[in-house]
Amino acid sequence: MSVYFSIQLLQPNPAFLWAQAVQAAAEQNAIDAREEAYIMMRKARDKLSDRGSEEKYTVEDHLFHFAIAGVAGGGKSSLINAFRGLRIKDRDAAATGIIETTLAMARYPDYNPDFPFVWYDIPGVGNLRISDWQYFNAQGLYVFDCIMVLFENRFTMTDIAILANAKRFKIPTYIIRSKSDQHIQNMVDEMVYVLDSDEDEDNGDLQAQLYKVARTQFIANTRRKVKVGLEKANLPDQRVYIISRDTLLGIVQGKQPKNAIDEVALLMDLHNEAHA
Repeated sequence: MSVYFSIQLLQPNPAFLWAQAVQAAAEQNAIDAREEAYIMMRKARDKLSDRGSEEKYTVEDHLFHFAIAGVAGGGKSSLINAFRGLRIKDRDAAATGIIETTLAMARYPDYNPDFPFVWYDIPGVGNLRISDWQYFNAQGLYVFDCIMVLFENRFTMTDIAILANAKRFKIPTYIIRSKSDQHIQNMVDEMVYVLDSDEDEDNGDLQAQLYKVARTQFIANTRRKVKVGLEKANLPDQRVYIISRDTLLGIVQGKQPKNAIDEVALLMDLHNEAHA
């Protein structure tokens, strides 16, 4: 190898230097965007706090504020109770019902002193005389540290609108499908009905087999529908957490439910998000 060629190999490659410069600029732009988003969030919080002294609008720097939003009747209040380790009958539990019971934003601090979390029950869009795209701003969702989008049956345009706006404000989001135990059991009941046999219906082994089939189908269908919905809205793919309120509550209370799906992963990811 000639001395000239060896020297040439040691010279910086212009294309490599250009790629490094582009990467550095992109990283700096990302940092600037996060800082700008944080400044906007702080200004929005200050403005919201100036509206009044009501406790439900209190936003504090030493706490992590979770908002649970979605369509009316999706089980937001029940989910907050589960996160806080409370049942409906317990004192300070969020009110729940067959119909949407949250007509105004409600604030619920976590009972565990080790968790500096505050949970916010956001009114369902079905109870408000506003369009889907106005829901995010009308509820002041831009002030929260994290937004959980909860749905029960269908992943709707309301959910998409919340996720899209959260992305603009660089707010972490979690997609959650609730009442998984009810939906899976309904699928099992339909399978048993198709078999049309009282003997089969009493067969514990058959029930267990049908449950496994229904559970697998339910999980796969849910993940597929969310993935398709995000793709159509040109939003990045993200995990959907499939949970049951009772299972989540049991885990928070230190139990080990048998039929958990994503409850443990959801709790771990939320705690990591808050402590990051």
